[in-house]
Amino acid sequence: MSRIDNDNQLVDFVRAARESRAPFEIVAGGTRRGVGRPVGDLPMLDVSGLCGIIKYEPEELIVTARPSTPLAEINAVLAEKNQRLGFDPADWSRLLGSNGVATLAGVASCDASGSGKLRHGGARDSLLGFHAVNGLGETFRAGSKVVKNVTGFDLPKLVCGAHGTLAVLTELTFRVYPRPSHLVVLCLSDVTPETGFAALRKIAHSPLEPAGLAYLPASMMAEVGQGAALIKLEGASRPLEEKVALAHGLLGSVMQRIDGDPFASIGCGDRFADIAGDIWRIFLAPSDAPRVAKEIAATHWLGDWAGGVLWIAAPPSDAARIRAIAAAAQGQAMLLRASAESRAALGLFAPQPPALAALNKAVKAAFDPLSLFNPNRL
Repeated sequence: MSRIDNDNQLVDFVRAARESRAPFEIVAGGTRRGVGRPVGDLPMLDVSGLCGIIKYEPEELIVTARPSTPLAEINAVLAEKNQRLGFDPADWSRLLGSNGVATLAGVASCDASGSGKLRHGGARDSLLGFHAVNGLGETFRAGSKVVKNVTGFDLPKLVCGAHGTLAVLTELTFRVYPRPSHLVVLCLSDVTPETGFAALRKIAHSPLEPAGLAYLPASMMAEVGQGAALIKLEGASRPLEEKVALAHGLLGSVMQRIDGDPFASIGCGDRFADIAGDIWRIFLAPSDAPRVAKEIAATHWLGDWAGGVLWIAAPPSDAARIRAIAAAAQGQAMLLRASAESRAALGLFAPQPPALAALNKAVKAAFDPLSLFNPNRL
């Protein structure tokens, strides 16, 4: 393993790897190494030395930090000013059974967005700009440190979800949001998936700006009958009570308030950590969620983002069937947790249509023509 502590060392390392055509695995906190295809027994580039908050401007609602800055540190510093990352960055450490420390770059590279994505968009919507080193050993930057529309290629959205296959990140700037003073979680209990998801979509399309909308079947939440629809609302005390009253009026139902914030464990997959089998995330149109959940017929599952993503626990033998059901719904099934053998055979996502695969190959070649960075992961 080679450890680097500054940008100059990183440039030298990449140029040397390019000269010898020696691919490598990029490791920061190491908590997400089990996502995607295994890269094999490659040398590891340890970028954990690229750590620390560079600049935090609470008045401008932006924070700039090095890639290996622990997520917990970012959250703690923002909390001191009653601010937060709006997409509720998801730490999958417990779900994946991984050691190490979840980092800012790990969240960005995996586009690991929690329940807050419903209101503020995902990680790629909050990443304003970044600095990085490409596969030619060149430093470059993209985006901006201000919240505004810009011309040109929106590269911050491209690196989110690239799983470290396009560039080695050295600096990231995120937009942050005020942290509401109060929250309420309403529970519409003993409802079928059809009824529950319909209620969530109605709230999603209302002016309430919900911070979380999830459906949990009885197997995932005790004492709820057939299942429960959960609605998270945030705000100052008095306006929040008005939101609660409006939610009751929209659904025409009596909902109970529940203690705590169950969305924290929903967004990071903690509810599946102790459940055997492969763990899938299926991205689809919210209106298709109840039908797809019924077709898959898993014992353990739940729906977040008002049905925009389904979490599924299933045996490895169900992989082909899950991918086929997702494809028929024009969705995408992501294999988040599985054995190394299954991940190698199936990949993170299903094979792409030829035209899209060619486009992705061209993008990869533009950033990393020799495939030095995390080869085969995607």
